[in-house]
Amino acid sequence: MSQTAAPTNRPALPLEIARRRTFAIISHPDAGKTTLTEKFLLFGGAIQMAGQVRAKGEARRTRSDFMQMEKDRGISVSASAMSFDFKGAGNTFRFNLVDTPGHSDFSEDTYRTLTAVDAAVMVIDGAKGVESQTQKLFEVCRLRDLPILTFCNKMDRESRDTFEIIDEIQENLAIDVTPASWPIGVGRDFLGCYDLLHDRLELMDRADRNRVAETVRIAGLDDPKMEQHVPPALLEKLREEVEMARELLPPLDPARVLEGTMTPIWFGSAINSFGVKELMEGIGAYAPEPQPQSAEPRQIAPEEETVAGFVFKVQANMDPKHRDRVAFVRLASGHFERGMKLTHVRAKKQLAVTNPVLFLAADRELAEEAWAGDIIGIPNHGQLRIGDTLTEGEAIRVTGIPSFAPELLQTARAGDPMKAKHLEKALMQFAEEGAAKVFKPAIGSGFVVGVVGQLQFEVLASRIELEYGLPVRLEPSQFKSARWVAGPKDKVEAFAAANKQHIAHDNDGDLVYLTRLQWDIDRIERDHPEIRLTATKEMMT
Repeated sequence: MSQTAAPTNRPALPLEIARRRTFAIISHPDAGKTTLTEKFLLFGGAIQMAGQVRAKGEARRTRSDFMQMEKDRGISVSASAMSFDFKGAGNTFRFNLVDTPGHSDFSEDTYRTLTAVDAAVMVIDGAKGVESQTQKLFEVCRLRDLPILTFCNKMDRESRDTFEIIDEIQENLAIDVTPASWPIGVGRDFLGCYDLLHDRLELMDRADRNRVAETVRIAGLDDPKMEQHVPPALLEKLREEVEMARELLPPLDPARVLEGTMTPIWFGSAINSFGVKELMEGIGAYAPEPQPQSAEPRQIAPEEETVAGFVFKVQANMDPKHRDRVAFVRLASGHFERGMKLTHVRAKKQLAVTNPVLFLAADRELAEEAWAGDIIGIPNHGQLRIGDTLTEGEAIRVTGIPSFAPELLQTARAGDPMKAKHLEKALMQFAEEGAAKVFKPAIGSGFVVGVVGQLQFEVLASRIELEYGLPVRLEPSQFKSARWVAGPKDKVEAFAAANKQHIAHDNDGDLVYLTRLQWDIDRIERDHPEIRLTATKEMMT
């Protein structure tokens, strides 16, 4: 299949930018997302075998999960970025893959990550179909009109009827589905897939999980060669189903995929390396090249010569030995070169970017250059926050990177009262990273920590102890939710003075109203119509 052409109303992108595909992988926990990520790296030549850390001794560590708790629990709790080349369909693509947390307790990190990509790969379990978290993440993609490519995983296990899976996606997610491949058999009888886009047979190798599937060149489903590879009963079923699929389901329309109204679906088994290469070729062919970025006062186009980028994630202590903090920056335009001086728009200061890094999960290498669409890491000491824009001088601000009011609140106190200042520093660092909201109440000591999901409290306490050597007590809070306060300055000041027992400041110094009951919010709306309490705050840049 040919590479997607740039829309005619925009100039052609420079070749280096046009070959980039920046995408996230989204799924419900346990759908096999992290395994698929590993196989992407394997087929991209970035690692030698799944689970292996190249040139290092710990040969069975999953590449994209670098935090200790992720390794212990086997779940991804922090979005990580990986860049690698993939040769497919006559082109060499540069893939920038962002592996997002599947667990719903970390959905805010995922939401922000989706502001930094141009497409999403949705992974579903062949036995379970569309699950709750998949649906939530899909809705976020829909809000941003992101193109979506679907991979139905675990076909080597007992799974549901293929038409049933496709119907469920169409009904639950309100998107047209077009099959790019069709499975032959399920569970123990799963042989492989028929590639509908290229009329070829793909056979799975059960003996070697790292081997690329065998491709059998054939002239359509009636080719006699099919009988040499597929048992008669399965072949008859395949022919019937493919004929029905071609009659009942819409043909692949690349323009509709780019609009986000149609998703092509591939079937496979990530753990057996099957269907992965075809999916990667599909990403190259149908996922978009880097897209324009929303900003104020104007949109940023990727082909612009000047460099612009924005911080969508901050990760502290990726290397605990160095107490470092790395800002993940999505380049929105231009050709970045190491050593460039960029303007930090929020701070109105110049920043010399001398040690930018490219990621391969926890490993990183110095980035001598990068182009629009790439994700680079900028080590810093806390100057860069989520939502910050970097440019070559223009005062432009990337928009649409949200911060959400936490749904769960607890009070944080240092296990050792003498280390309260150290705890404040640790909490502020995690707040800047986006791992939690930290509020300093106007009255009383201690901090109120807010998160979206319960598991985040465990991660936070674990990381404070591991990375700072600080035992921390997280205790139930009298407050149940938090809202940012907005309105005319004099009215806000008077409101804050009259409601001191509910007032706190977040780590940016913005005013927050802590509530015990929904009644608190209703009362403010009734008694203070000029005051607005909001559940989201755009990350100011």
